[in-house]
Amino acid sequence: MTTSQSNQSHAIRYLNRDEGRIAYEVSGSGPLIVGVPGMGDLRSTFQYLMPVLVGAGFRVAVMDLRGHGDSDATFASYDDEAAAGDIAALIAELGGPAVVIGNSMGAGAAVLAAAAAPDTVSGLVLIGPFVRDPHVAPPVKMLMRIAMTPPFARLVWNAYLPSLYAGTKGEGFGEHRRAIMDSMKRRGRATAFSRTTATSHAPVEAVIGRVQSPTLVVMGKLDPDFPDPSVEADWVADAASADAASGQVVMIDDAGHYPQFQRPDLVNPAIIDFVRAVRAGA
Repeated sequence: MTTSQSNQSHAIRYLNRDEGRIAYEVSGSGPLIVGVPGMGDLRSTFQYLMPVLVGAGFRVAVMDLRGHGDSDATFASYDDEAAAGDIAALIAELGGPAVVIGNSMGAGAAVLAAAAAPDTVSGLVLIGPFVRDPHVAPPVKMLMRIAMTPPFARLVWNAYLPSLYAGTKGEGFGEHRRAIMDSMKRRGRATAFSRTTATSHAPVEAVIGRVQSPTLVVMGKLDPDFPDPSVEADWVADAASADAASGQVVMIDDAGHYPQFQRPDLVNPAIIDFVRAVRAGA
């Protein structure tokens, strides 16, 4: 299910916020699951996961971040905290509690939402999670900021994106990549994306220990965003766990930063088992 196919089969809905609208689609019936993509990605990153969850008896909503996809680019803020507020508002709109599945920056926003309102988030699935700032040398950081200014952001992201899909690219990668680039051509999107890239994850690290929800960390073994993905996955699971039994880790072979798209054959069963266990526990 590509972005265009998704929009045809599931009508786009809009969540009204103070400064604009958040686009989402929802399908199925049952306990709520909310999917949140990462920076520079679209809600169609969950195209292989969403129908499986619906088939398992869940109601699944997937959203676009501010300034991404079909969401508006009229907001003043594009950081983790803003995205967390959008998650909370979407859960309230649809009726929670919800299991929140967040990828990359979306995982950081999910943690913030869970820490702020534990009663509304029954479980967390953190995929390739950015929940703390990586160490980047100042000269490299400066070059990255220049590369991600609006005049260059789309071209740089287009060139860089394949490296984040280390291992198998996943079926439909070329079309998904084109959809991302087409989205970034739309008015205001390059500026919104540039502002999103300046996000600090320090606020997430400051509150991750407050998470009370059962947590599953899913990490690609080849994820290039982390020096050692397994070490980072273990750290996240421990940091977000109220006790040793509440944090789980699944490492995915032949996958980088987007294992839900690259290896749904391995990711989908792990997530299905987790959300069913959360439901049973609830």
